[in-house]
Amino acid sequence: MTDPFTDPPTTPAKGIFYGWVVVAVTAAVVLVTAGSRAAPGALLVDMERDTGWSTSQLSLAAAIGLVAYGLGGPIAGTLAARMGMKNVTILSISLTTLSLFMSSRINNLWMLSIWFGLVAGVAAGLVAAFLGAAVANRWFVSHRGIVTGLFGAATSAGLLIFVPFYAWTASQVGWRTALVWGAVITALLLPLVIGLFKNAPADVGVAPLGGRPEPPVPPDTDIIRRAVRRPEFWLLAATFMVCGGTSNGLVGQHFIAHANDHGFDEVTAANWLAVMGVFNFIGTIASGWLTDRFDPRRLLLIYYSFRGVSLMALPFIHDNLSMAGFAVLFGLDYIATVPPTIMLGAKLFGRHNAGVIYAWVFGAHQIGAAVAAWAAGLVRDSVGSYSWAFTTAGALAIATGFAALLILNPDHPNRAQDSENPVPSPDPVGS
Repeated sequence: MTDPFTDPPTTPAKGIFYGWVVVAVTAAVVLVTAGSRAAPGALLVDMERDTGWSTSQLSLAAAIGLVAYGLGGPIAGTLAARMGMKNVTILSISLTTLSLFMSSRINNLWMLSIWFGLVAGVAAGLVAAFLGAAVANRWFVSHRGIVTGLFGAATSAGLLIFVPFYAWTASQVGWRTALVWGAVITALLLPLVIGLFKNAPADVGVAPLGGRPEPPVPPDTDIIRRAVRRPEFWLLAATFMVCGGTSNGLVGQHFIAHANDHGFDEVTAANWLAVMGVFNFIGTIASGWLTDRFDPRRLLLIYYSFRGVSLMALPFIHDNLSMAGFAVLFGLDYIATVPPTIMLGAKLFGRHNAGVIYAWVFGAHQIGAAVAAWAAGLVRDSVGSYSWAFTTAGALAIATGFAALLILNPDHPNRAQDSENPVPSPDPVGS
């Protein structure tokens, strides 16, 4: 009888590493739940036209959803310690399905805020931040960066598929039917997760890819209390807050409405957002590969700087050729910041804590997104355009790139240590 914690890995010689199956299932879940969060931006114009609610009123509901999306990460970390990642994922899919269906039935603003904002946000947030980071770091020692990049690419694919899907469906049969179709698609994930998802390598008697067999690691319930005492945590949170404001909050929620102001119809604008999704798919996978090889802090400087330049140029764009340039440049680093941010968290606070750390940092990301989504709506209602919102966000993104360099290098031999309760890791820091 073999002991999975002392004997060599028991992966079948002619089979694939089961972690790749878990990656495939996780990617599908991330893709569809990211698609559910694309609905507010894709449906904004049609909802405004149909209901008569203002941009700022609809943006407030979207902002509530973004905050709830961020809060879902810490909630997921707590629930996963008690019921496992698989059950948390099933809960997320079930709640997302329910929230999309109930959102299709709303007839007043408070119902919009509850179902389209609060419930939909928490439901998607249960897997958005925690799941990918936890899977990448539990199942993989080698290739962690590229696996994280794949999950980022799945988020991009969610944009690529669901933004034009929701926009086109709304233009044909209305936003309510578009949400019902989204609920049906989400429900189809349940049998996939129930049948194939596993919580950890030990569940199938294998070691993490590139690592040694290891026993289940008990949850480090004290990690956040220790993390908040370190400036690196707050720098990660602050930079990622700007990431959320300049991506999900501003472009994700308001790009279609902004493009509409500049003479693009909703479907064309949604198609350009899908082009961003294509290049985000490419950029995020490339970022994962680069994160395995280069200093994540310098990558963040590059990503935020390019993002800032593209945002500052957007208010001056009125034609398809210029919009193509924006879509490519912004798309390449829309969420390319995710792999280096997760890698820094894993190196600084321990591989087994990466999911929890990223979940809390992602909460800051979504607070930034919510503030930007709401503020941009106010700017448009007040001055009639988004120009000030985009130029201000661009300047802030550039400054954030330089702020990322202040994060202590986790590979430096004299790096700060979590001396109160060091986190053992079977792989050396920086592997």
